[in-house]
Amino acid sequence: MLNPHVRERAAQLQQQFASATPFRHVIIDSFLDPSFCSELIAAFPQFDRGHSTNERGEPGRKAVFPGLSKLGPPYQRFDRLMRDAEFLDLIGRITAIPDLLYDPDYIGGGTHENLNGQELDTHVDFNYHPSTQLHRRLNLIVFLNPEWQESWGGCLELLPDPWCSDASPGVSVTPIANRCVIFETTEQSWHGFRRIQLPPGSETSRRSIAVYFYTKDRPSAAASHGTVYYQRPLPDRLQSGHTLDEKDVLEMQTLVARRDKQIQFLYERELEFSEAIRQITSSPSFRLGRALTWPARVFRKFLK
Repeated sequence: MLNPHVRERAAQLQQQFASATPFRHVIIDSFLDPSFCSELIAAFPQFDRGHSTNERGEPGRKAVFPGLSKLGPPYQRFDRLMRDAEFLDLIGRITAIPDLLYDPDYIGGGTHENLNGQELDTHVDFNYHPSTQLHRRLNLIVFLNPEWQESWGGCLELLPDPWCSDASPGVSVTPIANRCVIFETTEQSWHGFRRIQLPPGSETSRRSIAVYFYTKDRPSAAASHGTVYYQRPLPDRLQSGHTLDEKDVLEMQTLVARRDKQIQFLYERELEFSEAIRQITSSPSFRLGRALTWPARVFRKFLK
């Protein structure tokens, strides 16, 4: 299933991964055996509105199927490849991250299909598996688009810190079939893609498979967090003296509306956190713990 040249070039790919900017990554063309990749393309699931809700539970233009083993024989074979010990060892050698663990639930991963007009805000991913609490270490994305033009948008962007004004330039990856991108999941691995704008009458979509790998431990682990998004700023052309046209107004309205939605999402999440903290601090066990540690807390204040 894996193209033999990936194993043959492992040392070279390791060097590319280690030296890449703006963060560690590697781009591998012809990642899978070509005939196997064609099977995956032919068996890609139809867009299903039932699998297209976003983080706020709203219907969108991106469908995700995490259960690869339920999508037919080609995806069952792909799933076996992702869990294969030799494959995990190979990816571990390329990335210098040993003891990688496969996620059988494909949390956040699986097949991804994005329709015309869809985009993905710049973001860093959640860093712990939500149920096992394993450390998320790598993203592996295989694109399944037989044809794609850079002018159509939808190119994967690997970006520097969006709040850093003098950062190095990012990397743009056209999502062509059988192209694989592997990048390290860290607090600096900002990525996303711009709005898909297909030619009139086109019925294609942006298709890929996303797989995330984990380890039991990691150096310099950050506190657990969910996916963190950065809202795109207004385009540079909107300067003093520029005459707004309909496209400008639409883009401004879209960006402001999306920012408002993000603020609403963060507000609702803050309410959930506050309620969780209230339940903890009002529980009998918490009050008992406070009572038992009262002498020690008073003694510390006395020492100060």
